Amino acid sequence: MKVFVTGVNGQLGYEVVKELSKRGYECVGSDIADTFCRPEENIAGFSYAKLDITDGAAVDELLCGIDPDAVIHPAGWTAVDAAEDPENREMVFKVNEQGTGNIAAACKKTGSKMLYISTDYVFDGSGDTPWDPDYKGFHPLSVYGAAKLAGEKAVESRIDNFFVVRISWAFAINGNNFVRTMLNIAQKHDTVRVVNDQIGTPTYMHDLARLLVDMVETDKYGYYHASNEGGYISWYDFTVEIYRQAGLNVKVIPVTTEEYGYSKAARPKNSRLDKSKLVRNGFTPLPDWKDALARYLEEYKKINK
Repeated sequence: MKVFVTGVNGQLGYEVVKELSKRGYECVGSDIADTFCRPEENIAGFSYAKLDITDGAAVDELLCGIDPDAVIHPAGWTAVDAAEDPENREMVFKVNEQGTGNIAAACKKTGSKMLYISTDYVFDGSGDTPWDPDYKGFHPLSVYGAAKLAGEKAVESRIDNFFVVRISWAFAINGNNFVRTMLNIAQKHDTVRVVNDQIGTPTYMHDLARLLVDMVETDKYGYYHASNEGGYISWYDFTVEIYRQAGLNVKVIPVTTEEYGYSKAARPKNSRLDKSKLVRNGFTPLPDWKDALARYLEEYKKINK
């Protein structure tokens, strides 16, 4: 199987490339940068191509030349707060809607199956019931959420052989994320305030990459939710566990979203994702989030000796 992957310099794209290589698949990866972020790794079966996904002609030319069996598309605008700035709104939609539409249109031409990564931010975060992946009552609270939802619709309107996988609270070795931020804060502060009324589950990109490759090996198309198992928690709960496992003596103070203070983008309070469709369709769920965190911290220690 030959697979094309976007956003390979990001948290998830990098992990997908490694998973594809481990299984012996040929992989072409792209990002907007001139070079791959970790060229020293010499990943077997992997080659890199610079690509701006908002350039439809360039997307067509590259994908038609590669003619992949499957495309995994994590690339996108992910700076949630910066997306709220009026000067950025057009670009946020250009990347997350138009860029995704360009990928989907090219997949239609090549006959490639497509897997698009979306987010819990497409929901308004109301209530406490886990969101079903096929629920359609969307009311995103932020520009980022609206643009990712527009990306979903761009995929669905262009091709039939697609997967849309929504995730929450991403963290990985490659790139910045909440866990890395909390570890950095611990170097300078002995107390931290963290919200306890936003509920969801972390998603370790190493584990998610395995699931995504499992998916594109099948034709079980549709909408899915994926995050690590272990129950729904708050950001406060996550932070307490980060410091416990890391052996750091930091006092974590739980606060409400309102007490925490203003942020440009509204965050959904209910990010509980119903993942039962994965099991119904024969996919293996992701491991417990505490186990995922332990494995992340081990890798983090190796890299930051």
